[in-house]
Amino acid sequence: MGDSDAAGALTRRRRATLAAGRSASLLPMNGRSAAVCQDSVTAEVSRDDGQGKRDRSLETVRSKSKSEKKKCRNDISDRLSCHKTQQSLLSSASGYSNYRGVLNWCVVMLVLSNARLFLENLLRYGILVDPIQVISLFLNDPYSWPAACLVIVSNVFILVALYTERQLSKGSFTELVGFLVHCTNMAVMLTFPAAVVLLVPSVTPVGGVFVLGTYTILFLKLYSYKDVNMWCRELSTVKAKKLARSLSCKSQIHMHIPMFTREDMYYFVFAPTLCYELNFPRSPNIRMSFLLRRLFEMLFFTQLLVALTQQWMIPIIQSSMKPLEDMDLSRMTERLLRLAVPNHLMWLMFFYWFFHSSLNFTAELLRFGDRQFYKDWWNSESVTYFWQNWNIPVHKWCLRHFYKPLLRRGFSKKVSQSAVFFLSAFFHEYLVSVPLRMFRLWAFMGMMAQLPLAWFVGHFLRGNYGNAAVWISIIIGQPFAVLMYVHDYYVLHYRQEAD
Repeated sequence: MGDSDAAGALTRRRRATLAAGRSASLLPMNGRSAAVCQDSVTAEVSRDDGQGKRDRSLETVRSKSKSEKKKCRNDISDRLSCHKTQQSLLSSASGYSNYRGVLNWCVVMLVLSNARLFLENLLRYGILVDPIQVISLFLNDPYSWPAACLVIVSNVFILVALYTERQLSKGSFTELVGFLVHCTNMAVMLTFPAAVVLLVPSVTPVGGVFVLGTYTILFLKLYSYKDVNMWCRELSTVKAKKLARSLSCKSQIHMHIPMFTREDMYYFVFAPTLCYELNFPRSPNIRMSFLLRRLFEMLFFTQLLVALTQQWMIPIIQSSMKPLEDMDLSRMTERLLRLAVPNHLMWLMFFYWFFHSSLNFTAELLRFGDRQFYKDWWNSESVTYFWQNWNIPVHKWCLRHFYKPLLRRGFSKKVSQSAVFFLSAFFHEYLVSVPLRMFRLWAFMGMMAQLPLAWFVGHFLRGNYGNAAVWISIIIGQPFAVLMYVHDYYVLHYRQEAD
């Protein structure tokens, strides 16, 4: 009550002073009397301001005293009790998720363990890296490169597909004739290079993988080219009313006019995608700094992959032949685990080299706008999620041209998914067995084994356990297949020569 009375008195004095000042200003007076009146008003206001400052300082002191009392009470409470209901950080119920320090620890341990293995490798085998040996494989008799000749011949199949679509757009070919020409063209695309690789002894396994990989990519691209142009012809026969329900008039004019030119065709052939469109998204310009960084990464990781193969992979594989021949399970397991680390490290480097450096380099050079070549497959909690996100160009093709067409034809999701894995298993075996000139079906069985593995992980493992299962399948499954193929190749060629 005392504080409120004082504040009221202060307010009344200010009002009286201001009123006096206004009334004095209204009366006629000389300069001296006006100055005296002004001085009195100023003095009164100053006294009021001084009183206000004293009141504010008093309030500050009182607030400080209250905060000190509260701090004292909290201090006494802390001394009396120090526990409250809470969870341990490593418990899932705590909601804690910042494990950056643990991740850094894992990286440091990984670097140290690999450094020990690298030093042990150097002490045992010496320096095995020989770039001249790799270069000599490409410079030896360059005028008789069957692999390069096969890549040049692939232009014939590209031009046949372009010619067929031109004739279909003109009405010179019926849909049935065009379909048969496309099917024949793509069937020859798969069988012709495989026959050359199998029958021509000068084609090396590395050259065979390169050639068959090129033809496989072209096969998928031309299949998409055929489908998209067929869909455009189907849409062009539908009335404008039906099209207007799903597409704007502008998009109709813009999308459904195919351009059957060589420039458009070869842009799609070199673009980092397997799915054809009439109008690809384009970036505004070429960023030279980005292009040079990707080029440097491509060159660096190429040399690093070759060096690791010569220095690390080959000695382990050579030392694994004896346990495989003797069927010594303990030694085979030990060699498998030794091979898992360099194989997985090289697989990760290859992923970065191809899906990030190489594809981004090509996309930047062609101003191709869609740069989503992969997603966060490293966070996969199921096998299905991994295969859907680690290779986006192939996933988009399978979804657009194989999985959804099967669903539209009445097949169930499980049957369609199994068919996609079967197709992927076929191409994996095609790209491995034909260049090695032997058919063991290890790659095919490895891909088909993903179906029961996906079912098991999806039904019994969740979260981090599912993610760990995916990583284990990647780290252990690949070197197992590598050892099987290398062993069979060694037995089929080198041991027969020794005998």
